[in-house]
Amino acid sequence: MKRKAISMILTAAMVSAMLAGCGSEKAETEAPAAETAAETEVSEETEAAETTEAVTEAADGDTASTDGTFTVGFDQDFPPMGFVGDDGEFTGFDLEMAAEVAKRLNLEIAYQPISWDAKDMELDAGTIDCIWNGFTMNGREDGYEWTKPYMNNNQVFVVRADSGIETEADLAGKNVEVQADSSAEAALNENSELTSTFGQLTPVADYNTAFMDLESGAVDAIAMDDIVASYQITSRDADFVVLDYVIAAEEYGVGFKKGNTELRDKVQAALEEMAADGTAAKISEKWFGKDITTINPL
Repeated sequence: MKRKAISMILTAAMVSAMLAGCGSEKAETEAPAAETAAETEVSEETEAAETTEAVTEAADGDTASTDGTFTVGFDQDFPPMGFVGDDGEFTGFDLEMAAEVAKRLNLEIAYQPISWDAKDMELDAGTIDCIWNGFTMNGREDGYEWTKPYMNNNQVFVVRADSGIETEADLAGKNVEVQADSSAEAALNENSELTSTFGQLTPVADYNTAFMDLESGAVDAIAMDDIVASYQITSRDADFVVLDYVIAAEEYGVGFKKGNTELRDKVQAALEEMAADGTAAKISEKWFGKDITTINPL
């Protein structure tokens, strides 16, 4: 009996040892498999992250096709320099010139209509990079960083052809309109000898309003830019005439905020390139029938 009991105990011990060995072997076999699955999951996550990063970088590359935005402030009621075309889009000589400059500087052009009497506030606030819209330099030399002049202009009077007004002397007792804060208004304010003879000198918001008033007979004359006057008369097919009298001779330039010489210099260089390769002349001929720009090429 005793020997039989001892034999049974030995047998049980051997079975337990064998089972333990099998369990250990199975654990060792399953462990690497678990580790391989974890490593695969990490690898897949890394690849996904790398793919996402690559797509993001590609997208960033697409949107970063320019070096920034060139925002031009302009009066949208000032044809042919800047205005709303028949298609509802902004257009004009100055805007087309600005778009070409932006292209050469690898900048995206942005047109920002402004109230003309708020142009300095817009520039100081940084909502626009420059004022480019038949902007007269004369009398404003110290207020802005200017490009060199790109066009000459005169301030003149426009009257109805049947008004009987032929000279500035005939404006005595007449009602005259001018755009508020314009160079024409500044020139008239310095000519009190002439303006004192007017019946009334009235500033208006824009020249479209002034031309409607002139057509209706609400006013007798408009003081304004000769270039703009000629374009308005032609485009309106109106029976208006420009008096020979020149209120003031002036030059157009692009005005930047004081201190912003870096952007001013880049724009100036682009304008000179456009003059040298004939692009400026081509744009001028499109709008005026001839090259009236005064840019000195490189």
